Amino acid sequence: MTTQSELLRLADERFVSLTTFRKAGEEVSTPVCIARDGRDLLVTTPADMGKVADDAPRVDADATIEPETERLTQIFREKYGFEYRLFTWVERRAGKEQKPRVILRITASKVENGE
Repeated sequence: MTTQSELLRLADERFVSLTTFRKAGEEVSTPVCIARDGRDLLVTTPADMGKVADDAPRVDADATIEPETERLTQIFREKYGFEYRLFTWVERRAGKEQKPRVILRITASKVENGE
């Protein structure tokens, strides 16, 4: 299991790989932007992003979908600055309308938190 401190160390990374599972159990790895929000992490990515390297380090954690709000978007703007504005601008230009983004709140597993 991953501890809270191990999980929060990921906030210093530029990008991480988020692995989710399809209904059939197949793993799907997605590159995501990551930022810290208090004791939690937030990740965001276009809903249709692709796969990352198979040898990336892994941590176990819980994730919940968050509504995209100005406050959460600002967390990514503060960390990534112009880079974040640039790739969201490119996303908008690549499609005729704004591509949907997904924001997930990542927390240490409840077992590790003693809950």
